[in-house]
Amino acid sequence: MPEVSAGTLPAMPVTGRRSVKAVASSLFALTKPRIIELLLVTTIPTMLLADRGLPSVRILLVTLAGGALAAGSANTINCYIDRDIDALMRRTSRRPLARPAPMAVVKPLEALIFGIVLGAASTVLLGTLVNWLSAILADAAILFYVFVYTIGLKRRTASNIVIGGAAGCFPVLVGWSAVTGTVSLPAIVLFAVIFFWTPPHFWALAMKFRDDYAAASVPMLTVVAPATVVARKILIYSYVMVASTLALVPYAGWLYAVCAAGLGGWFLAEAHRLHARVYRAARPVPAAGPVPAAGATTASAGGEVDEGTCAGIARPSANPASMRLFHLSIAYLTLLFAVIAVVSLLPWGRW
Repeated sequence: MPEVSAGTLPAMPVTGRRSVKAVASSLFALTKPRIIELLLVTTIPTMLLADRGLPSVRILLVTLAGGALAAGSANTINCYIDRDIDALMRRTSRRPLARPAPMAVVKPLEALIFGIVLGAASTVLLGTLVNWLSAILADAAILFYVFVYTIGLKRRTASNIVIGGAAGCFPVLVGWSAVTGTVSLPAIVLFAVIFFWTPPHFWALAMKFRDDYAAASVPMLTVVAPATVVARKILIYSYVMVASTLALVPYAGWLYAVCAAGLGGWFLAEAHRLHARVYRAARPVPAAGPVPAAGATTASAGGEVDEGTCAGIARPSANPASMRLFHLSIAYLTLLFAVIAVVSLLPWGRW
């Protein structure tokens, strides 16, 4: 799961001895706290659904703490590995490890050790106070994010976020297993929902920051494929995602079905809106049409545009279409899991 500005701190030169506060702030920023917040948003409703009510407060709090530590571990190690390309991208250039030496507060080795310690703490906490299945699943999420996505896929294939996005799905498995001690079908359905939600969510962000990924030689889909292809794939994954949410209906009940269908329709409408906007921008002008004025974008002449290719115009900051879908996707997932939490606590609304 990606973020726009999480994990950044003001760029100020570091002089003299490092203060404890500065080091702690930098280490905390490396964990990408906004991503952790979103992961916890999916974990709590999953635990409520697994229990069909409110689980033990101790289990709930320990699972959230262990999950946050695991996510922080994966994100910190990701920052350590990607510090070279983070320095090349405007969106990530102010992350602690991406800064040049005069502004660096934390050293790479310190960050790596911190990330490993967080992972170990998560394992011990979940294993001893919840159950070892939850601990193993949390460890699997860390290993998958670090070795499969960050090291194996991110710099090698345009399918990086499609496969690598599975790392962000593990919290629902951790939450479910923490309550039940097993991983059953509803948990797998929730895993699928987040899995198919991730590509539209991330590609919408990558549309605006296409040049960032190109500068860092990261073969994100928005870099290697035309905008029309990206928009079409966003639409396809959006439909599969909504279908996945409806697969939970037999377990979650009719009230969830109504809400999931409504939210799904809302998301699909926005995905279609982005798709139509991109296709309009890429549509060729008839041969008999007027000659483009000086300074007109290539999109107006029938070609793909440069930085704004995936946003549909030459200046993506002037067109909020893709970022609208990005922010909407976060709202959609939050509302969907809020509905799951509510129907889990209500004595009615089930079949």
